[in-house]
Amino acid sequence: MSHIEDKTELSTELIAKKIRILSLKMTSSGKSSHIGSIFSIADILAVLYNDFLNFDPNNCRKKDRDRFILSKGHAGAGVYSVLALKGFFPIENLKNHYQNGSLYSGHISHKGINGVEFSTGSLGHGLPVAVGLSIAAKINCAKYKIICLMSDGECDEGSNWESILLASHHNLDNLIVIIDKNNLQSIKTTSETLNLEPFIDKWNSFGWDTINIDGHDYQEIKNALNKETIKKPLCIIANTIKGKGVKFMENNILWHYRSAQGEEYIKALNELNRS
Repeated sequence: MSHIEDKTELSTELIAKKIRILSLKMTSSGKSSHIGSIFSIADILAVLYNDFLNFDPNNCRKKDRDRFILSKGHAGAGVYSVLALKGFFPIENLKNHYQNGSLYSGHISHKGINGVEFSTGSLGHGLPVAVGLSIAAKINCAKYKIICLMSDGECDEGSNWESILLASHHNLDNLIVIIDKNNLQSIKTTSETLNLEPFIDKWNSFGWDTINIDGHDYQEIKNALNKETIKKPLCIIANTIKGKGVKFMENNILWHYRSAQGEEYIKALNELNRS
């Protein structure tokens, strides 16, 4: 059974498409980075906000809301997009993304933006905060979920592994971590930068319930999010494609720091509109 309270007329697939189109326009207009990282999580964000999270855009601080933290804060344009699509603020606000003086910074910020729980950007901060929120929820006997979306490269950070230990120690079955495992980070592959394998075995050995899924399959994402765990936090390793949705961006490390301009922008937008 879905954990969602909010409903929408848009399908999950259409929301994912709109997240990609809006994010492409935002990053290209502001000449900001990380479009590949945004595209790899668009399907995950669509499922979270259309099929799972309990929230109310008209009361974004309601006590029983689920808490979502994007730890890979450089993909913030994707979250801004889905929040606008779900009615937290007007879509027109996205035109201010990455402009001087704008609240909509390149790395996600909660300052003055409805629906954003926590500002991130320096990697390794989201999960420690999510663990703290989960412990607080347990103390207060609250029933809401805490969901933290991380990158695979971010798992190089030692602060995350301390948090992973702490979550297991406190039996935080109200905590869900999703790993965007696109196998690329910064300027090379994750295996070249710092090998994480055997990745699943590491999470299991730290006392987590761990699932391996296709991060672009809506039903697999939905099923994983709704998995019941008993006295264990849940880690969903979502295998994704960096740049998913635009062929010349897919699995191409260039699109970590590059924004689409000119003919590249037109080509990417046309491909997304046809999909």
